[in-house]
Amino acid sequence: MKSKAKFPSATGTTFYSEVRKKVNAHFKDQNISTHANVAMWFKTSLFLSLFLFLYLSILLLPLNLIILTGMAILLGVTSAFIGFNVCHDAIHNSFSKHKSVNQFFSFLFHMVGANPYVWNITHNVVHHTYTNIPGHDEDIEVAPGLIRISSEDELKPHQRFQHWYAFPLYSLASLSWIFRKDYKKFFQKSVGACENKHPKIQYFNLFFYKALYYFMFIGLPLLVMDVAWWQITIGFVVLHLAQGLTMGLVFQLAHVVEGTIFPSPNINGNMEEAWAEHQMRTTANFATQCKFAAFFLGGLNRQIEHHLFPKICHIHYGKVSLIVKETALEYGMPYHESKTFGAALRSHYLVLKKMGKAQ
Repeated sequence: MKSKAKFPSATGTTFYSEVRKKVNAHFKDQNISTHANVAMWFKTSLFLSLFLFLYLSILLLPLNLIILTGMAILLGVTSAFIGFNVCHDAIHNSFSKHKSVNQFFSFLFHMVGANPYVWNITHNVVHHTYTNIPGHDEDIEVAPGLIRISSEDELKPHQRFQHWYAFPLYSLASLSWIFRKDYKKFFQKSVGACENKHPKIQYFNLFFYKALYYFMFIGLPLLVMDVAWWQITIGFVVLHLAQGLTMGLVFQLAHVVEGTIFPSPNINGNMEEAWAEHQMRTTANFATQCKFAAFFLGGLNRQIEHHLFPKICHIHYGKVSLIVKETALEYGMPYHESKTFGAALRSHYLVLKKMGKAQ
């Protein structure tokens, strides 16, 4: 297990204390909660209703194969949106001030194939603390040995083509997650520098809810649907290709674009900058003025604000981002931002291309 990277308590700047003061003042002055509002509850109801409609329609209605395929794609994308918009906030305890509400919506992560307990460790604890630090942040290890995004990683001959094969590879992210990733992260000795020690109930939860998911999306369709088993298999794979591509692209555009860095601790395990400054250099936003992105991506296109304020519900990030950007400029902090999704995609492509060559 690696030793933990340590951030200095201060580096001569009051950026983080100042931006927190301004953000806190915003919510106090406006007399609004940092948790879900009516718009957030509307989104939650919409995505969950759409999920149920698509799932039950596929399972029970006598539809032709073309329509079933289209609905499987939509179900996969909707599953990703539920992860982005509902479960992500709930697992961060930012959806509601009530613990029971956050636990309920965290539980729904099981229904899109992922384990909320493992996600809390790998994402909330490790990724949010050690963002983009090679060997510590396992969220950036999309496909070790296949995709190289840090100059510290060994360059392999096939990686000169990675800017072409990375995108179809992202489509496999969801299939890997439901059949491999959660088990691997759960049973490895540590995630980054954090040792794995799990309560006994989590062993049961891992296997029980995975089995329930397999039954819901493989077993039950085989029992109920009047189509061949291989057609159900194709539908299942198509669903997860759509879900995986949606997830993979959004996650990568938040940290692996031009301008973001992948710093390593020194020989004593110390980082050069304080945690908040580190977040500003390793995180990026995209399409922040796009209402479509704001609605569907659960604030993940405003990743800077999410990393600085993970306990604030993403529905508020539009206003928060104005404060963060203004304060960052005042303090000379970087504020990485691509104006559009396409611009961020191109930036990610250029990083992959660069990292596929010898430096």
